[in-house]
Amino acid sequence: MQRIGVDAVSVERIELAVKRSGTGFLNKVYTPAEQAYCAGNAERLAGRWAAKEAVIKCFDGTGICFPRRRIEVLPGPNGAPRVRLHGDHRGARVEVSITHHSKLAVATAHLEMPDAADNLLPAPDAVLLPERPKDAHKGTFGTSIVLAGSLGFTGAAYLASTAAARTGAGLVRLLVADTIYPILAAKCTEVMATPVQEVAPGAVGHAAYDSILRQLSTAEVGVIGPGLGRDSSTWRLILDLALHAKCPLVIDADGLNALADSPRSKGKLGKNRVLTPHPGELARLTGKTIEAIAADRTAAARRAAKEWGAVVVLKGAHTVVAHPDGRTSEDPHEVPALASGGTGDVLAGIIGGLIAQGSDPYSAAVTGVYIHAAAGRRIAQRLGDSGLLASDLLPEIPLVMHFLRQGGL
Repeated sequence: MQRIGVDAVSVERIELAVKRSGTGFLNKVYTPAEQAYCAGNAERLAGRWAAKEAVIKCFDGTGICFPRRRIEVLPGPNGAPRVRLHGDHRGARVEVSITHHSKLAVATAHLEMPDAADNLLPAPDAVLLPERPKDAHKGTFGTSIVLAGSLGFTGAAYLASTAAARTGAGLVRLLVADTIYPILAAKCTEVMATPVQEVAPGAVGHAAYDSILRQLSTAEVGVIGPGLGRDSSTWRLILDLALHAKCPLVIDADGLNALADSPRSKGKLGKNRVLTPHPGELARLTGKTIEAIAADRTAAARRAAKEWGAVVVLKGAHTVVAHPDGRTSEDPHEVPALASGGTGDVLAGIIGGLIAQGSDPYSAAVTGVYIHAAAGRRIAQRLGDSGLLASDLLPEIPLVMHFLRQGGL
């Protein structure tokens, strides 16, 4: 990435600032080394002011902000100005030029910065992307069935199913209750929204069990739970699907609440199930307190995976993935921007999309967590740590996967 910044300031303006504020102004804008070099010379001070402003303009929109005092402009070995950035510059390289004309100091800055592809954090060992053969067709990359959404929670269905498609699943079929089908049919273009029998307005219930089980029998993976609601018939449906569906399942949100309400299902799910709880959901699944889980997240995830006989994804900073056989993986990311509604639905869809393409559930969970967090990190680098919408993640998913493949995965 390359950027150009230009700024100009009158020497008189800098003289006036020094006269009015003295060392207060100088210490706020210039480093000790710059003050020693300028030695009160207004032209030199003005040149550095303009250079700093030009550098700041270069970083607009990158998510990086350097106060003036952390940008140091001093002569290099050949006398030309050279920039030093004090702080995390993420590999940025900046060159500046300074000229003086008609009592103006004019500066230009040229920024070169590595693309986000070069800034991906080291991936855990278990991160593995499915192959994408050159002669492939949509059938090559599997079918993902997503059972999600209810009245007032159509967004969860859209996010989970679209994330599966963005991750590369060949076909994604979204099963939703009759009442909300028109909403999702209009919103989802690449995803195939399909109405199923409901037991209350917008609520899929056990009456649809046979139909959904047949659909899952033709799929490589199912994603169950985002926004499904808490109708007792819905929870009965989730439990029976979790116990009897032959294909791998990613179970999230209300799917986890249904399992927590039926502890008799512990140990009966099988290793091709992936549970994606946040700490509160894991507390309900295990009967532990959130504080106990936070005290040792890896141990808590490992115990839950063994108890439930399923892969467990304990979400949060440094998300932990645990396999029933004792394997664990900790993700390197800390992304506060992901602490917003709907991002978990996206993660469930990503993991499902990877399984649809042939990844085993554990590798899909570790890889999906990494892709999800890296996508959030890319957005946070541009926009900061607040205000991320879950839908912002969707276009970033294939980009992160592309960068990972460029790195040899």
